[in-house]
Amino acid sequence: MKTLLTLTLALLSFFSMAQIPQSPGGGSRSSMPVTTIDGNGKISGTVVDEESNAPVEFATVALHDAATDKVVNGTVADGKGKFTITKIEDGTYNVVISFIGYETQTISKLKIEGKDNDLNVGTIKLSTGSKVLNEVVVEGKKDLIEERVDRTIYNAENDATAKGGDATDVLKRVPLLSVDMDGNVSLRGSSNIMVLINNKPSTIMASSVADALKQIPADQIKTVEVITSPSAKYDAEGSGGIINIITKKNTLEGLNLNINAGAGYRGSNLGLNGNYRRKNMGFSLGGWGRANYNINGNFENSQLISGSQERQTIQRGENRGNGLFGNYSLGWDYDINKKNTLAASVRYGVRNNNSYQDNLERLTIVDGVAQPSNLSDNKTLNGSGTVDANFTYTHYFTKPQQELSVLASFSRNDRNNDFFTTNYSGSSVLNQFKNENDGINEEITIQADYQMPIGTTQIFETGVKQIQRVVTSNFTTLSDLDADGFYETVSSNSNQLNYNQDVSSAYASYTYAAKNGYSLKGGVRYEYTTINAFTRTESDIDIPEYSVVVPSINASRRLKNGNTVKLSYNRRIQRPSIQFLNPNKQQNNNALNQTIGNPVLDPEFTDNYEVGYTTFIKGVSLNFSGFYRNSNNAIQSLRTFSGDTIVTRYANIGKEEAYGTSLFVNVNLGKLTLSGGGDVFYNVLDNNVPNPDDRASNEGWVYSGRLFGGYTLEKGWALQMFGFYRGKRVQLQGEQGGFGFYSLAVRKDFANKKGSIGLGLENFLAESITIRNETKTNSITQTGFTTQNNLGFRINFSYTIGKMSFDNQPRRRRSINNDDMKDGGDGGADMGNMGGGNMGGGQRGGGMPAGVRPTAPATTNTNTPAVDPAAVVNAEGKWTYTLETPQGASNGTLTIIKDGETYKGTIVSTRSPKETALSSVVLNGNELTVTYEVSFGGNTASIEMKGVITGDEMEGKITMGQFGSFPMKGKRGE
Repeated sequence: MKTLLTLTLALLSFFSMAQIPQSPGGGSRSSMPVTTIDGNGKISGTVVDEESNAPVEFATVALHDAATDKVVNGTVADGKGKFTITKIEDGTYNVVISFIGYETQTISKLKIEGKDNDLNVGTIKLSTGSKVLNEVVVEGKKDLIEERVDRTIYNAENDATAKGGDATDVLKRVPLLSVDMDGNVSLRGSSNIMVLINNKPSTIMASSVADALKQIPADQIKTVEVITSPSAKYDAEGSGGIINIITKKNTLEGLNLNINAGAGYRGSNLGLNGNYRRKNMGFSLGGWGRANYNINGNFENSQLISGSQERQTIQRGENRGNGLFGNYSLGWDYDINKKNTLAASVRYGVRNNNSYQDNLERLTIVDGVAQPSNLSDNKTLNGSGTVDANFTYTHYFTKPQQELSVLASFSRNDRNNDFFTTNYSGSSVLNQFKNENDGINEEITIQADYQMPIGTTQIFETGVKQIQRVVTSNFTTLSDLDADGFYETVSSNSNQLNYNQDVSSAYASYTYAAKNGYSLKGGVRYEYTTINAFTRTESDIDIPEYSVVVPSINASRRLKNGNTVKLSYNRRIQRPSIQFLNPNKQQNNNALNQTIGNPVLDPEFTDNYEVGYTTFIKGVSLNFSGFYRNSNNAIQSLRTFSGDTIVTRYANIGKEEAYGTSLFVNVNLGKLTLSGGGDVFYNVLDNNVPNPDDRASNEGWVYSGRLFGGYTLEKGWALQMFGFYRGKRVQLQGEQGGFGFYSLAVRKDFANKKGSIGLGLENFLAESITIRNETKTNSITQTGFTTQNNLGFRINFSYTIGKMSFDNQPRRRRSINNDDMKDGGDGGADMGNMGGGNMGGGQRGGGMPAGVRPTAPATTNTNTPAVDPAAVVNAEGKWTYTLETPQGASNGTLTIIKDGETYKGTIVSTRSPKETALSSVVLNGNELTVTYEVSFGGNTASIEMKGVITGDEMEGKITMGQFGSFPMKGKRGE
């Protein structure tokens, strides 16, 4: 499938180089300003995927003048990843290799002069990290926001303003997403989304995405993918779309330990992540904990109920909260041979999240007459533990890109959500109530996927999947009417819900990518659902079985000017989660608001349409998109009242429509980078209830915007800022007010690139923010505001211990996606599936794995003069050396100084002008061995130079990991 995937993505990314007129060297030329050149020089090479060594077909290769940075020539890699640029005049050039989904790589300062005019830069490995490659400086840099045909990608690792936070802090920065003050996430206004971690689900997400996200450390998030048009391979669930959080992982050879710590005014965190890889086996072990504190504010709420009496209730009080979150993971992967791989992981997550309302004062006015006031304290204790275990087997056939994978997972979440209220009369306790809710959510998943390429422009995928869910909610209401400390069970509101759901599914997908710029991916998915539900009082709740056929199609066209147009359609369903199903009266910090679920809810269906356009204007990347979403049979709330209490129930009564547009801009001005954009859409809501007393509808504009800026200073210093504003939200029965958030961060990278220290400030221009809310029905009017003190600061520290090399990097792994439950955004549960280390997932291209067996790198052998341990030579001096690599010749200077009986020194290359201290210098007879280290992405690789000295000449080789050994000759100066 890699062949099809790369061709499809190439058609979308080719505009990044613009169109260059046809040259004898092959490839098309760019419509960007191009300086015409006509010489005898030639540069060639091969572009491959770093992780799989598969050719990166149609990768864009641009030749820049090193002095002016103007594009002077270019081409596109062929089906084998090979490229050639010809007719190059003498001069110094930078070669820039790019392709959507990979970091742009730059090979700097290649010289074409005289007879030395035919350079082969060898194999260029496109990757997600930057590294020093064979004395050629290769720099990787990703935009903060990337656009692909079916998704938007936010590169969180490039954003220092979220360090020390959790996944909620990261998602606030992601285009198309909106996060409210409680951490609830919506995509283009829809909360019907599925959140995956490294392409995998967890039972922790079934009850509350908001609480689950608090368990994921921001420092471990690499990217966030917002998939607005999922293919048939994804579960049909998640009518608004899919959010896939990709965590950082290390696939390099060796042993390392990464330490992340932070302390601030409102939270502290500590994380340890270790990786060990040797040859064809790797292990990862991670642990992370976070404490939240100083979370406080106040609120006021006024509600007017018009019935036989007019009852107005005013509540005001103080909010505070604290929480402890932990996440521990172990991963293992093993390459049995070139055709068979295994991978497994286990993760345990724990959460204790507590919230309190202190001095809650309630004043009730009935028909204009004030009643005695009431004073109470409320608290909600939310705790859970989650275990996730995954196993994957993959078989690679002889035919490239043909593979079969079998995946299995087990996930279990044990949780409790307990509510307590204490009412006072003066300073004495009047009475007490509590609501205990213990639950279990268990999932077993088995999945098989097969992919087969058809020629060079097509691919076929198919698969089957079985999910078995067992959900139990045991709820009990207790009262202590005389405040003596002894509670009695209220049997009328105590029960147990048992909800068992089986989902069987199969899919087929076909992709075609033509060389004239058109690409098409279409598929269909079939799902069949059976449900068995019962309670203590009802032995069989009648819920019919149902099936659904879900089509999807994505089409795109690369225009002649390099711009891209895309169209997509998909149909999605949304099954109700436990929050909507649980018939228990649930209270969360407000005795005047109760929620009662409905176990016979049906799924809701949504049709999504999207059109997009991407262009580049003088180095500025612009992406426009428009969308239309229509949901029928939507799950919506109905609010009624009982005395002073508002009761919320759920039913399939809604019709929802949304249509709008998004704009994203990326600007790179050297040391300054700017990214930003906004979303605006018109929301139409109607509950279609014939009873005029319950009929409700609402509509209006919804908007949000964000801006990110970064500036790179000298000596490892960098500044970053972020700002976000979300306008008011239109709801069926009212609206929620808008709010803003901003932060500023400064970071200092250590000289060895192994660590950093930073300081972040949040919302520092005001002590608090206030959000206003309004709910209106024919009989209920409720207004209020919540003030949250969110001024904060934090100090972050990270450091990596150990060394990693490029040897024996594993293949990418398959992973399971269970993306099929509607989440209500509150309640209690945990987050799941921190992939950690090498646990699979995180595939480039959105679940479309490369599946290509790696091949061993080429090694250049060299014959050197004989080593004579008895010889006596002097190594001191300044040696000028020449290194012959596949990228061409590279020159450098090695300075050796004798210090007593030992040697020390430095090395500098013409392509890496920064002087580097030698870590060791050993002279054994006539053989000199020196080593020095290069850093990349927090890891360190060791380079060894070994040469035999004969007079003032030295001959030998330089070795660096899997990139092989290359001939070296040196001469000592005077």
